[in-house]
Amino acid sequence: MFAALIGTGSYLPGHPVGNEDLAARGIDTNDEWIVTRTGIRSRHLAESGTTSSEMGLIAAQRALEMAGIAASELDLIIVATSTPDFIFPSTACLIQGKLGNKGAAAFDVQAVCAGFTYALGIAEKFIRSGGHKKALVIGAEVFSRILDWRDRGTCVLFGDGAGAVVLAASDKPGILASAMHADGSQNGILNVPGQICGGQITGDPFLRMDGQAVFKFAVRVLADVAQEVCQAAGLQPSEIDWLVPHQANIRIIEATGKKLGVDRSKVIVTVDRHGNTSAASVPLALDEAVRDGRIQRGHKVLVEGVGGGFTWGAALFEF
Repeated sequence: MFAALIGTGSYLPGHPVGNEDLAARGIDTNDEWIVTRTGIRSRHLAESGTTSSEMGLIAAQRALEMAGIAASELDLIIVATSTPDFIFPSTACLIQGKLGNKGAAAFDVQAVCAGFTYALGIAEKFIRSGGHKKALVIGAEVFSRILDWRDRGTCVLFGDGAGAVVLAASDKPGILASAMHADGSQNGILNVPGQICGGQITGDPFLRMDGQAVFKFAVRVLADVAQEVCQAAGLQPSEIDWLVPHQANIRIIEATGKKLGVDRSKVIVTVDRHGNTSAASVPLALDEAVRDGRIQRGHKVLVEGVGGGFTWGAALFEF
């Protein structure tokens, strides 16, 4: 039994916010500085009050529509997010309620920017075990809420959004291989080192990052995990039709593609228009490429992500 992707969907809040728009808000930056270092030209920022569950719901509805199934048919809902609506209940349960589904297992996965690949791998294993038939996997983030807008080294990098896929049990090839890894000893290079205790924020509530350390680590593990899933599926990286990497930085994307020997024309890139949307970045990019016709049925697609923790993962599937 395979877990096949039968639908994709996504949602971006509001209008694009360009680099010069950020500069106009008083951030010490400019378009050239951001583009040269990251490749990012714009991103979407959620309005006050917009939540991960609200964005995830819209992405989910669009994925279900493409899949041609009703929400009531789902027996598994997994949401990857580092910016949940509440401490609890989970964002997955909130979306489940809004969809009108009752009875499906629903829970969140917290693996930051690798969250979607983690959630996809988990859903695949649930389906291949025979215990579940139809799964909704969502990545949804409002990272703008945890950014220090005085820190130009981080605040210009991120955006908000949501993406989703629907998986179904199938006797035809679907997800061919998946992998998930973590190295907790690297937790200090990308984190939000704060918490709520006794009704007060303790520690630092903003995202902090060692950019150079993240770059070096990300390029290495993204290349390694891509090789791992290709080997498990009996394919060479050059044989895949599309690479959909985590959309963090154009230099990381290009360096990873080069290490894998994947031609630039086969790499899906949305970081220039979306920024880094953490767990939402891969499904957002995937949905765009499916809907504009680049990714077609029968194509072999490799998705991968890397995030704070440090976490990383990948999945190779036939669409």
